[in-house]
Amino acid sequence: MSSLKELAKLLGVSISTVSKALNDADDISESTKIRVRELAEAMNYQPNKMGAGLRNKKSKTIGVIIPDILNSFFAEVLFGIEKQCSKKGYDTLVCISNELSKNEAEKVRLLKSGSVDGFLISLAAQTLKSGDINHIKNNIDPQKLVLFDRLSDQINCDKVGVDDQKITYQVTKQLIEKGYKKIAFLSSINNLNLGKLRRKGYLKALSESSIAKENVMELCLESRSAMHKKLFSWIQKNPVDAVIAADNSSGIMFQNCLLTQNARKAKKVKVIGFSNDKNALLTFPKMNYIDQNAGMIGEKAAALLIKRLESNSKELPFVDVKIDAKVNFFE
Repeated sequence: MSSLKELAKLLGVSISTVSKALNDADDISESTKIRVRELAEAMNYQPNKMGAGLRNKKSKTIGVIIPDILNSFFAEVLFGIEKQCSKKGYDTLVCISNELSKNEAEKVRLLKSGSVDGFLISLAAQTLKSGDINHIKNNIDPQKLVLFDRLSDQINCDKVGVDDQKITYQVTKQLIEKGYKKIAFLSSINNLNLGKLRRKGYLKALSESSIAKENVMELCLESRSAMHKKLFSWIQKNPVDAVIAADNSSGIMFQNCLLTQNARKAKKVKVIGFSNDKNALLTFPKMNYIDQNAGMIGEKAAALLIKRLESNSKELPFVDVKIDAKVNFFE
């Protein structure tokens, strides 16, 4: 690999000019940038990010902490984060909290000691349940933090997610307008803020309709033990014509359990989960779903953080961005 000094010598320009050209500086002509880039590519030049980081006190690396790597939603978010970071010349270091506050705190310390420029975090379930976020507030400058999906009002920083209450309210209203009268709400995430907001949207839509409160049907599936047995028993006791699942797994399990009990009925009951097209294929009939636009959440979160990291102003107000979710119905 070549060095900046070698490139500068071959081009007959200063090392500073080569560096600025590679970084797309405004005071370098486009023709010079093209010459520098072509030679750099031909000579397999690779910038020394560690050295540049020491000089500029910036690593051009962003730390990402997610609760669950096996969750397809977070995989899509990571794709969006990586896409935006790569576009802006940043690398990412990804850590998994496995829904535990202790792990989350350890990952924060690990990434901070590795000199990342900023953090993108989706909070662990245990952190949200306990409300103890001191490991984040005491260790991360809010100017260098963006929370996504799993949010907390206790942390004043940039945030990105969807309006969970609004989209669930809209979906419930749509079902009511289509003539569904026995609409149930299933959830395995009642302990999370977003699970509570989705439930509020469901209840709000029912309260505004002609459906009486006594027709509200809910099932909490937080406990993983005997989950299928609980579902089978609940289905037998609660005749429904539509189901809104606050999460992907409970929606898929419900539809599969219903199909096992009564295949004809399974084709008539409208099941809607928070999911994506790939997961919708895991059920038959294909499950209707609310698409949270996970990739866009990742892109926007990364863009907000990079904008703040590269801004000279500390007066930029924090923002709470809501990404539009959309409903996919399959008739």
